Amino acid sequence: MTRPNIVLITADDLNWNSVGAYGCQTPEGTPNIDALAADGVRFNYGHVTIAVCQPSRGALMTGRYPHKSGQEGFHYINHRHDVPLLPAVLREAGYISGIIGKAWHSTPRQDFKWDLYEDMEDLGWGRDAELYHGHTKQLIEMAREADKPFFLMANSHDPHRPFHGNDDDLQGKQGITYPGPSRVYDPQEVEIPGFLPDLPAVRREMAEYASSVRRCDDTVGRILDALKDAGVYANTLIMFISDNGMAFPFSKTNCYLHSTKTPWIVCWPGKIEKGSVDNDHFISGIDFMPTALEVAGATCPEGVDGTSFLSLLEGAKDASRDRVFTQFHQTAMRRRYPMRCVQDRRFGYIFNPWSDGDRAFENESQAGRTFRAMQAAGESDEVIAERVELFQHRVVEELYNFEDDPDALVNLIDDPGYQDEANCLRGELEAWMVAHGDLALDAFRNRHSPEALAAFMDEQEIHGRKLWEEGNRDHDAAFV
Repeated sequence: MTRPNIVLITADDLNWNSVGAYGCQTPEGTPNIDALAADGVRFNYGHVTIAVCQPSRGALMTGRYPHKSGQEGFHYINHRHDVPLLPAVLREAGYISGIIGKAWHSTPRQDFKWDLYEDMEDLGWGRDAELYHGHTKQLIEMAREADKPFFLMANSHDPHRPFHGNDDDLQGKQGITYPGPSRVYDPQEVEIPGFLPDLPAVRREMAEYASSVRRCDDTVGRILDALKDAGVYANTLIMFISDNGMAFPFSKTNCYLHSTKTPWIVCWPGKIEKGSVDNDHFISGIDFMPTALEVAGATCPEGVDGTSFLSLLEGAKDASRDRVFTQFHQTAMRRRYPMRCVQDRRFGYIFNPWSDGDRAFENESQAGRTFRAMQAAGESDEVIAERVELFQHRVVEELYNFEDDPDALVNLIDDPGYQDEANCLRGELEAWMVAHGDLALDAFRNRHSPEALAAFMDEQEIHGRKLWEEGNRDHDAAFV
């Protein structure tokens, strides 16, 4: 039998519940993504490994936790030749490999040369669906000429900021032009997530975000059109995910449910029951590489932390997939905010060793209308003021009943009625940290000591600078 093609389609900063198939009520927001879900399986417990772009994609391409691959922030792992990359292993197995969009963010080492490489500037700033369609066709033809199956990683730059129609939208500035979305939303049409207050400025920005989500969906549709028109859709395993949650407070670059939970859809015509839903199993970003390799009939390298979930696609059950471990290290501005999290079907426990009451959290979510509106509203609204304070300074430990409180509004860590759950998840996290050589282990064991946490953060700053210097020593080297 001809080996299947493998296509990974990613959105950039798309919340899991911004997709219609996952319950979003914004009208006609994601018709193409919804159609893909109707043609395959939707996982309800899919998570990325870390909720920020380059490290999240690095986990997909290495199958390793960021602290083990070395890709903790916005840098490469050029010095880590002991870490095999998915497209390189697939090439050895006889696959043609191409990448469209988010190319340097999704290539952990600069010495790897894709067979097809197209990045943002040549894709209408990553927002032109027709260019994605054309380059998908190009890779298909390359594979046909070589008589090989192909692996395609197609990455939309939507709905990453700047959103459509926003003051910072690049459209028409400095000679930059790209298509608008096929549908533009009014503030009254959109759904406000429960972790944000319903304020006029928030509604306006959510409408801009929803319009960018629709343009992402336009891109997904044209990629799928190219597969169908070329007659390869029937022999292609397609996965759709987002690299992390939306760039709003309490989502992206954190460890909350809305940070790492992703709309994980898998379509494989003739192999997966159409319109099915997996409500039982946790799958993680580190699991993508071993799954893709098993589908391709290739051997998974040693040192990979993830495990294949191909058996789940074939209808099997796996009781061991009952939780997920996630982490965070560093923002795009090289600020270190280490976090660790373990989530099961009901609860999520988060460890924030950086939280000392003084160090303030800063990320791109604060650059838009929403955070400024929250700060202004907090001057007269105590509840919103408390949310702003929590977002900026956090506490060392957080515990949430994500089953009943997915928006993480009530921290249960000091509630006497939930100490058994807290201790159970603390034990799970500590065991994972031991098993995976986490540098935060001693800080976790001494989490009640401000001095120990301060010493850990000093070490983290040195560690982060070292990774940055090693990873960006050859930053300007060309990929192809």
